[in-house]
Amino acid sequence: MAPTRIVIAKPGLDGHDRGAKVIARALRDAGMEIIYTGLHQTPEQIVETAIQEDADIVGLSVLSGAHMTLFAKVMELLTERDARDILVFGGGIIPKSDISLLRDMGVARIFTPGTKTQEVVDWVNDAMAPA
Repeated sequence: MAPTRIVIAKPGLDGHDRGAKVIARALRDAGMEIIYTGLHQTPEQIVETAIQEDADIVGLSVLSGAHMTLFAKVMELLTERDARDILVFGGGIIPKSDISLLRDMGVARIFTPGTKTQEVVDWVNDAMAPA
């Protein structure tokens, strides 16, 4: 079985990527293929990369407070491109009150500050386990 392919992206103008890099490294160390897109990606660039790279999952890191807009746009573009089979998870400074709204838009999971990297690895493994 091929390793899980994950695009880790920093959408918007947020310039803080330490958390995204820590998660990317933990997932890579757990045997997954990671495509890190770097800072300041547009939702269009993220979705294009996910499709071109045949990603199983997209992980979005948002610390800027623009998570509702950015996540919504990524989900909308995945739908338009008939790519909703790509799971999306997110992390960052996201208020608890927004997590259920993000889940309603199709975001599979939100990780907030203080989450252990092993929790993210375990979630990805569970999400990708054969049914």
